[in-house]
Amino acid sequence: MIPRRPSPARKRFARDTRGAVAVEFALLAPLLLLFYIGLAEMTQAMMAQRRLFHATSLIGDMAAQNGQINQTRVDDIYNIGQAVMKPFPSSPMRLCLYSVVSDANGKDTVGWSAPKNSPTGCPALGAVVTNVPDSVLPASSSVIISTTSYSYTPTLSLNDASFTFRRTYYLRPRRTETVAWVK
Repeated sequence: MIPRRPSPARKRFARDTRGAVAVEFALLAPLLLLFYIGLAEMTQAMMAQRRLFHATSLIGDMAAQNGQINQTRVDDIYNIGQAVMKPFPSSPMRLCLYSVVSDANGKDTVGWSAPKNSPTGCPALGAVVTNVPDSVLPASSSVIISTTSYSYTPTLSLNDASFTFRRTYYLRPRRTETVAWVK
C-alpha cells in the first residue's frame, strides 16, 4: 500500500495557530482571576490584623499613661481603638482592658477590669491571674493588660468562613506604680 500524502488543506490546518492564544487564555483566565481575588482577600485580612494589633497597643498605652481611670475614660479609649479599625467594621471587635497587681509574694490579682462587647477571657475583679510572665510583672508591681480579638469575615467567601485575630499587650503604668480605678 502506498502512503498518502497529506492534502494541502490538512497542512494548512496543522500550521494554523491563530486561535491558540484564545484557547490558552480561556484555560488560564479563571485560575489567574481566582489567584488575584485570593491575594486581594489575604491583603485585606492582613490589613485588619495589623489595625487590630495597633489598636490593642494604643488602648493599653493610653490606659497606662493615666494615674487614675474610670469607666468614662475607658469608654473614650475604646472609641479611639475602634476608630483605628476603620474602614473595617468595629462591631466584631472584642476588647478587654485590666490591671493586674502583684503582691510581695508574687500573687497576681486583678485590680480592675473593663470589658467591651463581652470578650472571652476577660478576668473579673479580684481574680487570680497565672498567665502573666514574671519578667513582665515582678513581685510588688502592677501591669496594664490590653487584650483584643477581631472576627474577620472575607468579602468573598464560599462557606461563610471567618478568621479570629487575637492580640495581648502588657504595659507598665507610666505616672504611678499602679493605675487606680475611681468611680
